Amino acid sequence: MTLDTLQLGAFCAAQFEAVEMAFRANLTDGGDIGAAFALVCDGELVVDLWGGYCDEDRTAEWTHDTVANVWSTSKGVTATCIAMLVDRGTLSYEQRVAHYWPEFAAAGKADITVSMMLSHQAGLAGFRDPMGIADLYDQEGVSRRLAAMEPWWEPGSQSGYHAITMGHLANELVMRATGQSLGQFAERELARFDYSVGLTPPRSRRAATMSAPDQLGSTDIATDLSALQLAVLANPVLDPLLPNTSAWRAAELPSANGFATARGLAQLYGELAMEGGSLMRRETIERASAVEKSGMDAVLGIDAPWACGFLRNTQGIYGPNMSAFGHSGWGGSFAFADPARKIGMGYVMNHMGTDLMGDPRGVALVDAAYRSLGDAHAI
Repeated sequence: MTLDTLQLGAFCAAQFEAVEMAFRANLTDGGDIGAAFALVCDGELVVDLWGGYCDEDRTAEWTHDTVANVWSTSKGVTATCIAMLVDRGTLSYEQRVAHYWPEFAAAGKADITVSMMLSHQAGLAGFRDPMGIADLYDQEGVSRRLAAMEPWWEPGSQSGYHAITMGHLANELVMRATGQSLGQFAERELARFDYSVGLTPPRSRRAATMSAPDQLGSTDIATDLSALQLAVLANPVLDPLLPNTSAWRAAELPSANGFATARGLAQLYGELAMEGGSLMRRETIERASAVEKSGMDAVLGIDAPWACGFLRNTQGIYGPNMSAFGHSGWGGSFAFADPARKIGMGYVMNHMGTDLMGDPRGVALVDAAYRSLGDAHAI
């Protein structure tokens, strides 16, 4: 594809010309088929880019309201929902999960707190019994399994990425505390950010079709898999094209099937970067984004500083400021807040890459954004 034939919609302040150039390069020779990127600075949308195509065959153009499945970037929005409930006094990070969900206390889990659960310390990262994809769609059934399950490790002793189960755990917690699912809460409270857990039929018409390299699967996230990693990443193995199916879109998986625009994600994190904005008090977002557990993650095999559902900046994936926090998704999507610069960024796409961290498309966009901003406030 050449620049002359590139389908691109754009709003980009002059200061961020380098970002637009990086975005164009991703679409022309960087691996993107269709994508969107947005940047909010001091509460103002200063970059809003979209372009390319919604499908691998390039039959439908990506438009300003195209949504894409963002996989684990969903977890950051889920963490935001939990933080909003903490801010209102409905939940507490320090409270035991079993206080809200009594059955959860079984098999040595009575002392697991909400903050431990959200920071991947609960030891419920994967299932011990064989699971199929359809089993994941049964929220009640999965919740019963997790409540009865013995942890893989002593809770609190380490972190191990709860790739899919985190969504079921968070959803059940919200259900017990509010009587509504996490997806229903997000639909009501975050409508202005154009985000949903799963898709309604009308919204499904706006969704991009995902594509991926041949034979990519969830087991590719790590190598030489341990028994724990096999439980998390291969029970069941996730196909990257699952978001194109009606069953996936109809389900509520708050850890993995959020559908979003880059604009909405950047606006959401832009508010979080402004001391919580209108979503919550400053002290709540500071508590939610504080590191709970750091060190080598037993599932991902990388240093992962986990907050209460957010990933704190590590290896510079969210720019130069270590106070930045957000979440990234399988295949390349990401969204984060940088309180030091009062910015929020979001990137969504439909062609999945293979890098666990450091997808070159995202690296190029983040680097261009910070070059445009300058490094005067880097900490």
